[in-house]
Order: sequence, then C-alpha cells, then structure tokens
Amino acid sequence: MNSRRSFVKKSALAGTGLALAPNISFGTGKVNANKLNVGLIGVGLRGTNHLNNLLLRDDIIVGAICDVDDARIQLGLEIISKKGKTKPKVFGKDELDYRNLLELKELDAVIIATPWLWHTRMAKDSMLAGKYTGLEVSAANTLEECWDLVNTHEQTGTHLMILENVSYRRDVLAVLNMVKQNLFGEMVHYRCGYQHDLRGVLFNDGKTAYGKGAEFGEKGISESKWRTQHSLYRNGDFYPTHGVGPIAAMADINRGNRFSTITSHASKAIGFKNYIKAQGGEEHPNSKLKWKQGDVVTSTIETSNGETIIITHDCNLPRPYSLGFRVQGANGLWEADGRRIYIEGESKPHRWDEAKEWVDKYEHPLWRKYGDYARGAGHGGMDFFVINAFVESAKQNIAPPMDAYDAAAWSAITPLSELSIANNGEPQDFPDFTRGNWIKRKPYDWIKDTF
Repeated sequence: MNSRRSFVKKSALAGTGLALAPNISFGTGKVNANKLNVGLIGVGLRGTNHLNNLLLRDDIIVGAICDVDDARIQLGLEIISKKGKTKPKVFGKDELDYRNLLELKELDAVIIATPWLWHTRMAKDSMLAGKYTGLEVSAANTLEECWDLVNTHEQTGTHLMILENVSYRRDVLAVLNMVKQNLFGEMVHYRCGYQHDLRGVLFNDGKTAYGKGAEFGEKGISESKWRTQHSLYRNGDFYPTHGVGPIAAMADINRGNRFSTITSHASKAIGFKNYIKAQGGEEHPNSKLKWKQGDVVTSTIETSNGETIIITHDCNLPRPYSLGFRVQGANGLWEADGRRIYIEGESKPHRWDEAKEWVDKYEHPLWRKYGDYARGAGHGGMDFFVINAFVESAKQNIAPPMDAYDAAAWSAITPLSELSIANNGEPQDFPDFTRGNWIKRKPYDWIKDTF
C-alpha cells in the first residue's frame, strides 16, 4: 500500500478537481503527474466499455488488462494503441492469472467485469491486495459471498464500489434531487425492477453476441456462454441492482434505514422453451430442457422505516425495456413508465403532469454541469458518471457513493428471493451487513456536482 499512500498524499496536495475530458485535467489546471493506475479484469463487452471511458481521461493509466479470451485481449490492446497510450501488461493464461495482475505494485485500482460467479472471489482478492476495487453488478450470488465482501472490506480497510450505472441516469438523479428536497413529502412506497427481453442475449448462434439462435453454454458466445445457465438451475431475481440501486439512494438504505424483510414469488417458466422452439425448432436439444427460473419474479421488501419496495425481474418474455420506477410519497409520485408525475397542490387535481418539466427544473447538478459531455460515454451518459465517481473516490482513497455494504445488501436480494420462492413466499430477513451502524451512518451527499 506504499504506492497508494504516496499517491493519495500527492493527490491531496494537488487538489481534487475532475478530469472529465481528454483536455481537462484535475487539480490545479496543469497536467498532474500523479495518475491513477488502473487494471481491468475482464475486457468483454462491458469491460471494453469501461476501458473506452477510462482512456478518455488524462488522470488515468491503464496499467494491465486480463481476460481468458485472447480475442478480447487483442481487441483491448488495439483500442489502447489507437488512443496512443502505453501498452499495458497482459494476463489471462488461465482462470487464476488475474491474481498475478493483482500483485503488480504499481496498480492503484482494479475494475472487475467478469461472469457473476467470479465477482466475489476476484473482489476479495483485489481488496486483500490493497487495490481500490470497482465491481460490476450483481456483486454476489449467495449470502456467504455478501458477507465475504463486507468482511474483507473491514479486514483490509480497502474500499469497494459496486458499479451500478443506473444510479446516474438523468431522470433518476433528478428524482433523487426531488426526494432530497422533500417534493414528494415523507416517502412511502417504491417500485423498480429489471424488465428487459434478454432472449436474444441469453441465446445465440455461437458466432455473434446478439445474433439469433438457440445455443448457450459451451456452444454460445458472450453472455449466453455463462449467464443463461443460472436460469436453468435457479429460481429467483438474479439481477436486482439496476432497479434497487437508485431506490436505495432515495431511501437512505444502510444510512439511517435498511432492508428488513423480503417476500418473493415466481410465475411459470415458458418463455425460454417457446423461444428455443421458434429459433431452433421442436427437435432442438435445448427445447427439451426444463427451466427453473419463473418468467416473472416479483419481490416485496419492507424497510425499517416502514416503506415498501416492489421489485420485478422480467427478462424471459417478449416485452419493451423498462426498469419500472415508481417513487411515491405523502404529497405525490413519479412514474418512469409514461414519463409522468403528480404533486399535490402543484398539479391539476387527478391529472398527471409531463415529467420532463419537473426533470428539467430539478436537473441534478452533475447532469447540469457535465451532461453534454457525458452523453457520449455509453448508456445515455450513465457510464461516464459511474466511472467518474469510481476514479475520483479512488484517487482520494475515500468511501465511494455505493460501497461494500450497498453491494452486499442489494445483491442479497438474489439468494433471499430464491429462499422465499422455495418456501412458498415465506418472508426472509435481511442480514444487517452494517452490524447496527446503519442507525448512525449519515446519508451520502448525492446532491453535488463533483461525483
């Protein structure tokens, strides 16, 4: 950690401004020699997106990349070369070669974008190596893994940030601003989820990531190679953080409030079987499989402060994309679907307002300041802001906006939903990953224009 302490000390002396574009440097307005040296574990589609955004910054050195797929390594090296950057060290000779990357003393931080089953073990190893750790969603698969993230953070003092980009969506941050300014009054109820037809992602022809086809596993490519298998053997909400992450910020989860209990139910599972038959025919071997995950999984969370949160996982049937946000308080509510809002005393009685005028009025300081630049960074600009928050937190070696306790609490929805469904909707208690400290932890200051 000597290089980390030295870096933090020098960065503190230089200042803490943002490096937001290729020609903007942080600190004193001059190019700062103290750059954050970042390693990437996983340079698939998501990891490459992070790589591109990191390469736009003057305060970053991409010092190492790791992937077991040589084609992805070569693509990453080509991208780095075209940007005129120094060639990074390369790892990926086997599944454990990432540990050799973590031994590099010059690396300050690591971003992990690998298949789910590797997330926690890699994050643990990264924190144990003293690297400021960015972890893609979801962070963990089991309650044991959730505790592993928290325990390793507390054992090492090394920070972990869950890289939930939807927390930085323009309308989401504007509504968070409304919540913090008490526009909706005392908060009562939330809805969210991940409602996204993923059939063309979870099955393909083994040649193109989003091509038509009925293959997965060893015969698949990209996410179909590893992600689809979960639905064959498990029944629960596997991907809750895009919805619940933004809601957790609005509800001050782990900071004056916490998830208390969850109940979950799953529908029948027919979506994948129908899709495989349509793509590969009645005789395709995969059409005979019995899928365990219900096509629509619905969970209800109760919080210690008395709010309820309904979370929906709906990825196996034909449908347009939606995260299904609804934010409701004593004085009004916002619904993302329909782009509508109602504020008692401001809106016409029993009539929705167009959300746009309210989103514009309560534009979050980050989007007001950097929105034009951010929009080209991926996912409508969200990816810029989440990477910026990671980099700026890592440069100062401070707790990130979404920390190890958040990663654990949000990811715990997956195993707890599985337990509830397996027990006919029986309520499951959330572990208190903060060990009681949620009572006194202060909410993160989201309403600022830095990160």
